Amino acid sequence: MQFAKPLPSYLVQRYHGWKATTYSENRAWYRRLANEGQRPRAMVISCCDSRVHVTSIFGADQGEFFIHRNIANLVPPYEPDGDHHGTSATVEYAVTVLKVAHLIVLGHSQCGGVLGCIEMCKGRAPELDAKESFVGRWMDILRPKFDLVAEIEDAGDQARKLEKLAVVKSLENLMTFPFVASAVQDETLSLHGLWTEIGEGGLECFDPESGEFDPV
Repeated sequence: MQFAKPLPSYLVQRYHGWKATTYSENRAWYRRLANEGQRPRAMVISCCDSRVHVTSIFGADQGEFFIHRNIANLVPPYEPDGDHHGTSATVEYAVTVLKVAHLIVLGHSQCGGVLGCIEMCKGRAPELDAKESFVGRWMDILRPKFDLVAEIEDAGDQARKLEKLAVVKSLENLMTFPFVASAVQDETLSLHGLWTEIGEGGLECFDPESGEFDPV
C-alpha cells in the first residue's frame, strides 16, 4: 500500500515505554482481558475532541468503558435504511450484545462541532452547507435545536447552551432505538447526559425533570 507510512518515532518510543512499564506491571490483567473478553458496565458516547479524555475523568481502567467517539457526541435517530451507520451500530452492539447497564452521552465546552453548527445556522459557513460536507451533514442532527438558542446574544453562552442541547438531542434520539427504549423500560439500562468544562475540570449532569444541567 503506497499511502501507508511508518509510525512516527515519538509514538514508537511511547509504545515501547508503555510495554516496558504499564503493560509489564499488569501483564496478568491484560491477559485476563484478552482471554475472558470485555464486560463493560457502561458505554460512553463522547466527542472526538482530543481534550476530552473519558477514562481520565473517571479514573477508568481497560475494560471498564465501551467508548464511541464522534463529532460533537451526537447520536442520530433510529434509521434502519440498510446504509452505513457507525454510531448506531456501536449503540446496538453495546445494548444488545454487551448488555451495558449505563449509556452515557458526554458533551464538553469549546466544542468545534457545535460552533460549526452555529456558524452554519447563521449562514456563515457555506462549506458546511455543501452537500458533500460530511461534518455539515452530521451537524444537521443538531440543527433543529438551534432555534432554542438563536436569541442568545452572548456567543459563549449560546455555544454552551447548544453544547448541552447536543447531549439532550442525543438522549432523545437514543430513545428512538427500539432496543434502547425497551431496555430502559425494563430498567436494565439507564441513560445519562453529562457536560464537562475542560478548563475548570467541571462536570454537570442532565436532570430530565428540570431540564437543566446540575454540577456533579
